[in-house]
Amino acid sequence: MIDSTRFTSGITVGTEPPLGRIKMLTSVATRTGFDVAWVVDHFLGFFPRSIWDRDFSWAASPGASPHQYYDYQALMGYLARRNIHIGVGVTEPIRRHPVLLAQFALTMSHLARRAPILGIGSGERENVEPYGLSFDRPVSRLEEALQVIRLCFDADGPIDFKGEFFSLDRAVMDLRPKPDNMPQVWIAAHGPRMLRLTGEYGDGWYPTFPMTPGEFESDLATIRGHATRVGRDPAAIVPAWQLFGVIGRSTTHARELLDSPPVRFTSLLAPGYLWAQAGLDHPFGADYRGMIDFVPQDYTKAQLQDAMAKVDVDVLSQMIIWGTPDSIAEQLRTYVDLGLRHLVLQPASALVSKRDALFSLRASVAIQRTLRRG
Repeated sequence: MIDSTRFTSGITVGTEPPLGRIKMLTSVATRTGFDVAWVVDHFLGFFPRSIWDRDFSWAASPGASPHQYYDYQALMGYLARRNIHIGVGVTEPIRRHPVLLAQFALTMSHLARRAPILGIGSGERENVEPYGLSFDRPVSRLEEALQVIRLCFDADGPIDFKGEFFSLDRAVMDLRPKPDNMPQVWIAAHGPRMLRLTGEYGDGWYPTFPMTPGEFESDLATIRGHATRVGRDPAAIVPAWQLFGVIGRSTTHARELLDSPPVRFTSLLAPGYLWAQAGLDHPFGADYRGMIDFVPQDYTKAQLQDAMAKVDVDVLSQMIIWGTPDSIAEQLRTYVDLGLRHLVLQPASALVSKRDALFSLRASVAIQRTLRRG
């Protein structure tokens, strides 16, 4: 289990081919002190094919698609015997029934050396609607799914459940976790309802959007308040953060990276309300929910280039964490002091050049070691 009383770190090893890269990153994680190797659950990636070329990122191979993803469940099974926690960040209960998610997590508790993490959220439109599935009321669906998953983890005997989205009639899930290897459920929560669900059902909190220290502190207090209200131990919930940042060799270099196409595009995946807080109108509208609503094939190359051109880099520099490894560690120390206990640093700057990718990986190792030392 990930300990909620000490600082830990994770690295996204991904679910994209080739398999050799995933194995390499997992090996780096185990050798350099990362605690969790995270995979993702996607049909589509966020980078549209229309802009996925060498002018956008060094990582774009000519003619290759940015939408190639292995099935995360098969991949986690493949990685299970590595001496590291394996987690998915995150899946949802639209493409997969919650009983199936529970069975997978319980199976992983037997396959993996360390307790698996079932990261779960309400979903993203890109993985749902293009495939003929409904994205209607995803948070309500998630609430029922969390109830079903907990019943599968804890019930002794047949399970009855009657909900709007899921129904169980004397359903049996008698697979028990391996002793001392109970799966953890981490919830990707931002809004008030999702924070409530994290307090009521989560073992961890796994947000992605930018947050000020005050917002982090307030949201964590909300989660812990809901946990206390339902009789759960609030201190047992791991406060985590999947953080998209920009890491440079110098402050000047980091500032230049903010103006790169990959970083400009990544800022478009932030919701409209975050842009409004910075005094800007999001190019996709005030009600746009960021990566939750983004479907890459819905936008032409011209539309995306126009939107990226509207990114105010001076304002962007106030919205995200960026700088040298030392300055980023210093900024993140504030969040650790407020209760952050697990960090997954996602350097958007790694897409700018191969040199920046290698530097970002080394810097991520250095930052997590600095924060671990306290």
